[in-house]
Amino acid sequence: MKNIYSLFLILLCCSLSMQAQSGKQKKADRLYQNFAYLEATDVYKELIEKEYNVTYNSTKLGDTYMMLRSPENAVFYYGDVIQDTAISPEYYYKYAQALRGVKRYDESREWLQKYLNSGRGSDEIKEMIEKSEYHTNATYKLESADFNTEVSDFGVFVKDDQVYFVSARAQDTEVKKKTYSWNEEPFLDIYVLDKGSGSVTPIGGEVNTKLHDGPVVISPDGNTMYFTRNNYLDNKEGKRDKDKTNHLKLYVATKSGNGWASVKELAFNSNEYSVGHPSLSPDGKTLYFASDMPNGMGGTDIYKASVDSLGNFGEPENLGEPVNTEFDETFPFMDTDGTLYFSSNGHAGLGLFDIFRMTEEDGVENLGEPVNSNMDDFAYFQVADSREGYISTNRDGGSDNIYVFNKLNPLVLKGQVTDAVNGNPISAATIRIMNDGEQIAFLETDEEGNYETEIARDKSFPIEAKEIKYETFEGELSTMDSDDTDEMEYNIQLNPVKDVEYLAEIDNIYFDFDKSNIRPDAAKELDKLITLMQDEYPDLVIEIGSHTDRRGSNAYNEKLAERRAKSTRDYLVENGVAEERIVEFKGYGETKPAIDCDRCSEDDHQLNRRSMFSVVQMD
Repeated sequence: MKNIYSLFLILLCCSLSMQAQSGKQKKADRLYQNFAYLEATDVYKELIEKEYNVTYNSTKLGDTYMMLRSPENAVFYYGDVIQDTAISPEYYYKYAQALRGVKRYDESREWLQKYLNSGRGSDEIKEMIEKSEYHTNATYKLESADFNTEVSDFGVFVKDDQVYFVSARAQDTEVKKKTYSWNEEPFLDIYVLDKGSGSVTPIGGEVNTKLHDGPVVISPDGNTMYFTRNNYLDNKEGKRDKDKTNHLKLYVATKSGNGWASVKELAFNSNEYSVGHPSLSPDGKTLYFASDMPNGMGGTDIYKASVDSLGNFGEPENLGEPVNTEFDETFPFMDTDGTLYFSSNGHAGLGLFDIFRMTEEDGVENLGEPVNSNMDDFAYFQVADSREGYISTNRDGGSDNIYVFNKLNPLVLKGQVTDAVNGNPISAATIRIMNDGEQIAFLETDEEGNYETEIARDKSFPIEAKEIKYETFEGELSTMDSDDTDEMEYNIQLNPVKDVEYLAEIDNIYFDFDKSNIRPDAAKELDKLITLMQDEYPDLVIEIGSHTDRRGSNAYNEKLAERRAKSTRDYLVENGVAEERIVEFKGYGETKPAIDCDRCSEDDHQLNRRSMFSVVQMD
C-alpha cells in the first residue's frame, strides 16, 4: 500500500510539473507573438533548462534572438538542435543567416547548400553560395552621426537643411512613457535636426502619436509629408488583425505653419498587412514603399505607385525581379540619377540586411563594405546634388544608429600605353585589372594607345598589359590617397620583344641553291626591316647570321654562308642603314640547320638556306 501511495505521489508531481511547463510554453509563445522578445527569452531558456520541448524551444529562442538582432546568441541555440532530423529545412536558412551575422561565411554557405538540397532553394540562394566579393566603384567614407543616442535612431530624410529621422529617445514628450515590449525602448517618434543650430526637436503638428511613427519623406514642393505609423486609432492602442498583429500603414500630412496637420491614411493601406517606408522619386510623381500585401514575391517587397498633381494614387505595382526576392526587401530610395537603393536579406550579402543598388545597366549590386557589415544596414539616403548621405545600422551592437557618409564618385582611370624604346603609342594593347584574383576590368587601347575606365579608391590592384609584339607588363596600380581628385593617370611602357623578324613582320630571307644574291622576294622582306630600323627603332643595332643546306663540304658551306651574310648586310647598307648598326654578319654554314634532317627533301633544303637577324642593342 505504501509503494502504491508513493507511486501515486510521483505521478501526481510529474503531472503537475508537466502542466506547469505546458503553461510556461503557452506564456513563452504568447510573449513571442506579442513581440515581447526580451521577456520571451527568459521563459524559453527556463523551458530548455527543464528539458521541455528542447528542439522546439531552442529554435524559438534562436528566432527570438534574431528578432532582437543578436545573431551570436541565435547561432548558439540554432546550433544546438540544427542536426535534429525532425527540424524544418527553413531553419537551415535561418541558421545560415545567423552564421552570416557572426561572419562565419563558409559555414553559412554549407547550410545554404543544405537548404538548397532540401528543394527550397532559388537563384538568390545559389548566388549567396557562390558569391563572396562585393564592391562598387563609388567610395564611401562613413562616420557615426553626432546626434545618435543609446536607443534606436534611424531612417534619415533631408529637406532644406532639416534632417528628419526616427528615434526612440522620447525627448520632450509625455505621450511615450510606455516602452515597446520588443526591446523595452520607448516607442518611435519623428524628430528634426536643424543643421544650422544643431538642435533636435520632435516634429511639430499632429504626426507623432503614442505608437510608432516614422520614417518620413517630403514632396519636392515641401507641402506634403508621407510617413509610416502603426495602424492607429485616436487615443487607443491601435487596431490589430485576426492574429493580433498591429500592422504598419502609410499616412499623408499637409504643411501647416511650423508643423504638419490634416493627417490621413492612404487608400491602399490594409488592416491585414503592412505598408511602410515611403520614398518619392525626385520629381515627386512616384511613391515607392515596402509591403507584405498578398500576391507578392515573398516577405516584404518594394512597390511603386504614381502620384498625380492632386495627390491621387495609381494602383500599387510590385517592382518584381530582380529587385524583389522570396525574402524581405525594405527601405527604398530613388536617387536623382535613376538609381534605386534598397535593403534586403534575400540577395547575396555580407550580413543580415545589406544595402543594394539597382540600375538597368548593372542590375542589382551589393554596395559592399564599408556601407554594409555583418549586421543590419538599411535606410540609404543621399542628399541631392551633394556627396553627403546617411545610412542606418546596428553594426556597433545594440540599437540602430545613423551613419553619415561622404560618397566619392568613381575614380576615372586614364592612361596611355607606349613603346618603351621609341615612345610611339601602341594600339590594340589589352589591359587587365584584377582584385583578389578576380578580373574587374578588361580594356583595349585605341589608335592613340589610350584607355579609360572607372575604378575604386583606396585600393591596390594588380595590372597587366599585353600586345603581341611586346613583352608582358605586370605591375601594381594604387588608388590610395586619391580622395582629392576624380581622375588618375597611369601610363604603361611596353618593351618590344627581342625578335627582329617578329617586330618587322618579315618572313625569313631565303637563297637559291649555291647562290648568295638577294632574290626579289627576299628584297621585299629586307625592305620591311629597313623601315623598322629607320622609322620605328632608329637606335636598333643588329647582327646577321646566314646558313646553308647540307649539300657540299663544311668548308665550302662556311664560305657560302659568309657570302650570303655579306650580301644581306650590303643590301641593308645600300638602302640607308648605317654600317655601325650592323655589328656583325657571320656565316654558320650548315652547323645550325632550321630542319635537322639526314635525308632532306628539297623543301627542307630551302628552309635551311637563309639569313637570320638578332637584336644587339635597342635603347
